[in-house]
Amino acid sequence: MRAFGPTRPTHARTKNEETGIMERIDTDVVIVGAGAAGLTAATKLVAAGRSVVVLEARDRVGGRLWTDTIEGAMLEIGGQWVSPDQDALIETLDELGLETYSRYREGENVYIDKKGERRLFEGEIFPVPAKTEGEIVGLIEKLDELVAQIDPDEPWAHPKAKELDEISFAHWLETQTDDEEARLNIGMFIAGAMLTKPDHAFSALQALLMAASAGSFSNLVDADFILDKRVVGGLQQVPLGLAERLGERVRLGQAVRTIRWGTDVPGAGVVAVTDTLEVHAARVILAVPPILFSRISYDPPLPRRQHQLHQHLSMGFVIKVHAVYETPFWRDAGLSGTAFSPYELCHESYDNTNHDDPRGTLVGFVSDEEADGVFTLSTEERKARILESLSHYYGEQALTPVVYYESDWGSEEWTRGAYAASFDMGGLARYGADLRTPVGPIHFACSDMAGKGYQHVDGAIRMGRLVAAKILEGR
Repeated sequence: MRAFGPTRPTHARTKNEETGIMERIDTDVVIVGAGAAGLTAATKLVAAGRSVVVLEARDRVGGRLWTDTIEGAMLEIGGQWVSPDQDALIETLDELGLETYSRYREGENVYIDKKGERRLFEGEIFPVPAKTEGEIVGLIEKLDELVAQIDPDEPWAHPKAKELDEISFAHWLETQTDDEEARLNIGMFIAGAMLTKPDHAFSALQALLMAASAGSFSNLVDADFILDKRVVGGLQQVPLGLAERLGERVRLGQAVRTIRWGTDVPGAGVVAVTDTLEVHAARVILAVPPILFSRISYDPPLPRRQHQLHQHLSMGFVIKVHAVYETPFWRDAGLSGTAFSPYELCHESYDNTNHDDPRGTLVGFVSDEEADGVFTLSTEERKARILESLSHYYGEQALTPVVYYESDWGSEEWTRGAYAASFDMGGLARYGADLRTPVGPIHFACSDMAGKGYQHVDGAIRMGRLVAAKILEGR
């Protein structure tokens, strides 16, 4: 491995017989992906005097954080919420001078039962029959007890990890209660709301990791905790602020096609090749979702273990629905905007009104198999079905938004799903310990690999810090 060189990349011109003239850059570390993880790693490395180049395939920074203006409405198309336990994110917000505001939550919440009856409630427990309520509370207590035994950084170290990873979360719930409504509601918090996969498609261990990453299962149940605050101007302000400080080190529109690494590479480092650049470095950080690793050719190929590992990870699937109205009419009816139902197309919805905006915005979510179903419909049919579901919570006024938009991350070429990658049955116990392990000069960092803050920007920042520290330590 060559020693770290200058604090800024050096540029040269080289001739490539296949692609013509290409720009060559020599740097200490090349980072693939300008999301929160990659930009955090770059920031830490630069602060330590290392030279860095960040290559981003898109024409913007942020990855799964994206704030845009649609028909005059500012919408957070990607991630947006800040929880009180997300220390790494909160520290970064403070460093960048970004302000937050609380999600609107005054008034009563809405729950719709199996019969389609609309019920109002306050607090965390849904207005269900007393027996079902007791089962829900009991399941939360059991899950909290199990989660307390799980280290989110090493869930595979639990004595029963293999056993828990070989049973689906749906089946685990069936072993705990015969109350279907209780199972559906508990399953919804992990399946539809977080992993965005059916609860029969992931293991009990994966479910416990999801809860452990937030501190407890109770935290996932508590919408006032997990969806506490938002950033004024949108959460994409974080990567935008980091990228602004990094300046010309960040190169957009540069999809990495090939990574050459190994003993035949001069200096035993790496060469990251795009359509117009060759970046020569001592180390490379892949700061993209693991399902995108295979979009890159490796010379020589990655080890067998990595090939197998990445094939056992897949993204979830969710439509984030934005509906903007002239006013937040639900507030006049005494509603908080918070709504849930495991029986509705939109299984959850919230008041998502922007800071100091006189208009009202609702955000709803259609996950996994329900999302599959509505994408078989035409655009207008899908919109009508989704708005009809929202109207069951909020009334007929929900049918006529002035702006309507669907965030469909499944069609994003450089993401291909949401919110994050998770393992198939048995994959977490089998491969989890190798997820972050470097391969020679190749390092990995993204929210999909985080323990605490898994699949959130907080986890991305933690992973960016971690991999930067390891590189600085020579590991």
